[in-house]
Amino acid sequence: MTREARAFWLRAPGEGELRPATVPEPGPDEVLVRTRYSGVSRGTETLVFAGRVPASQYAAMRAPFQEGDFPGPVKYGYLSVGVVTDGNQGLLGRTVFCLYPHQTMYVVPADAVIPVPDGVPPARAVLAGTVETAVNALWDAAPLVGDRVTVVGAGMVGCSVAALAARFPGVRVQLVDADPARAGVAEALGVEFALPGEAAPGRDLVVHASATSAGLQRALELLAPEGTVIELSWYGDREVSLSLGGSFHSGRLTIRSSQVGTVSPARRGSRTFSDRLALACELLRDPVFDALITGESRFDELPQVLARMTAGELTGLCHLITYNGTYDATFDGD
Repeated sequence: MTREARAFWLRAPGEGELRPATVPEPGPDEVLVRTRYSGVSRGTETLVFAGRVPASQYAAMRAPFQEGDFPGPVKYGYLSVGVVTDGNQGLLGRTVFCLYPHQTMYVVPADAVIPVPDGVPPARAVLAGTVETAVNALWDAAPLVGDRVTVVGAGMVGCSVAALAARFPGVRVQLVDADPARAGVAEALGVEFALPGEAAPGRDLVVHASATSAGLQRALELLAPEGTVIELSWYGDREVSLSLGGSFHSGRLTIRSSQVGTVSPARRGSRTFSDRLALACELLRDPVFDALITGESRFDELPQVLARMTAGELTGLCHLITYNGTYDATFDGD
């Protein structure tokens, strides 16, 4: 027995479409997930949509259940929440998160899904992949009690890092962004906000997530001597220009990359990918993360949504995709 689903595909750079997908019967160690929500990872997915993944990064940027290849046709995405309706009995009826592209239903190995904890609304759970990136970044950054921490770039990842870093004892977090409208998000997260020109100097740690040369330059300028910038931005095929004169050498400043594709060396010996993702789901019990969901569209609208995002016409943080009305008649989910 097979089922028919629909999936979002990038047909060619700048051209998205919905395609039919055949979903097989799940095996004993698999689950059938019927999607309730997915999230658009604005930075990465707009770069993919625009065809701006460098050829040298095709393998590194593959999503776990991607089909096709860059620059297209490709089925891409990794923020999916749904309900298990068939397969592994231990998960039957559970709401789960999976690093799966935008698709109305799918079959995956049972160990590829993470049950969403009680107390975490399914819509908020789409942020699990983004919060997982923030967890890995903070494992890399290893802030200390009382550190002065700045996050440059108030996108999905930057805001997630700021929200988590603010939980460290004695840590004062300042969120920096060129858009003054992000001050409201910072307030909701319980952190300070500043425009780049007004940001506080002398920081022990700066996490950079603006994906701009100007943002990275400002991150370096904000450091105290021997401070570190953790670079989270992914630039695609764009070049980055920096001025490394001034205090870069005399201040013994450090720029260190962080990337979610591997578990941070600080925890690699004791945590798996599943452990890290499960921790992210647990952290989403905090309703403060609702501030990161700033828009909503139906699955049928996804091709237009990504085109508008890539063109800069649709702004905000996480854009939620809803799948109400995409279920078949045998599914009783709400």
